[in-house]
Amino acid sequence: MQSESREPILKTNLKTILILIISIVIISFLLFRNLIFKSTYLLKSFGELSVDPEIAFTNNKPTFLEFYAEWCEVCKEIAPQVSAIKEEYEKDINFVFLNVDNQKWGNYIKKFAVNGIPQVNLFDAKGNLISTFIGKQDEIKITESIKNLQKEEQPYEEIINPKFSTFQENKKIKASPRSHG
Repeated sequence: MQSESREPILKTNLKTILILIISIVIISFLLFRNLIFKSTYLLKSFGELSVDPEIAFTNNKPTFLEFYAEWCEVCKEIAPQVSAIKEEYEKDINFVFLNVDNQKWGNYIKKFAVNGIPQVNLFDAKGNLISTFIGKQDEIKITESIKNLQKEEQPYEEIINPKFSTFQENKKIKASPRSHG
């Protein structure tokens, strides 16, 4: 008889604990949603706040050109670093962000041989390509390269990190920067 009276109490306690856990998860999600979605938001805002590439290459300022995709995990991971760099240098440098999923930028994707994202190209004020970074990069290395844009002569530098999104060739479908995954 005692076990029969304990069952409703146990069921009530389990329901209470389950409701408490669900409540904690929902409240945590609401409180930390900005942290969870910050990188995705930053990537979307990059495209909206971008300088038009035609203007960037003709206004006699150095240019930071990044190729990215909103689904790219590495792009999301480095978005806060890129945002910090942009905030620090945007008065002196053009910041251009081109989403590889937008067919509008196909000619730039071909011109700069984008085969992995994120890809960052740095140009001097005359439009000469100075550095290319492919994949996840250290913020300090990119910042040093940006500072070097002020020098008169810079040798071309290509830095590739193996952590990037690659294109996978499919025999049935032609591969393009927008078809990798």
